[in-house]
Amino acid sequence: MKPGEGFPGAMVNFFWIGLGSALGGMARYWLSGVVGRFAGETFPLGTLVINVTGSFVIGFFATLTDPDGILLVKPQHRHFFMSGLCGGYTTFSSFSLQTLNLAREGEWLKAGINSFASLFLCLLAVWLGHILALSLNRITK
Repeated sequence: MKPGEGFPGAMVNFFWIGLGSALGGMARYWLSGVVGRFAGETFPLGTLVINVTGSFVIGFFATLTDPDGILLVKPQHRHFFMSGLCGGYTTFSSFSLQTLNLAREGEWLKAGINSFASLFLCLLAVWLGHILALSLNRITK
């Protein structure tokens, strides 16, 4: 049996993904609070900032560490970072609930702006992270 296979290996992976999720969740809570203190709480800007930065980071890391990337990273480390840290950090479920609450409160314009901005900016951020990592891959090869 190879390392990472079977029950003991799966438990190690679960541990690292859980640790990454906890760290990502703490970072999300902290940054959301910082943005909320500066921008106010009437619009879920903290969630938008988190989703955009998380999209950028995951696009950047995934591209740097894919088979054509410049960083050789073990699959367990990719899981820790992408599934754990980024999964715990990004807040799509919070986005969904906040957008629903805006709509239920009759704030249709804010709900629409939040939906459009989240989709557009997160796709833009993941693409920019990907492009930046591709350029780094080319420079160092």
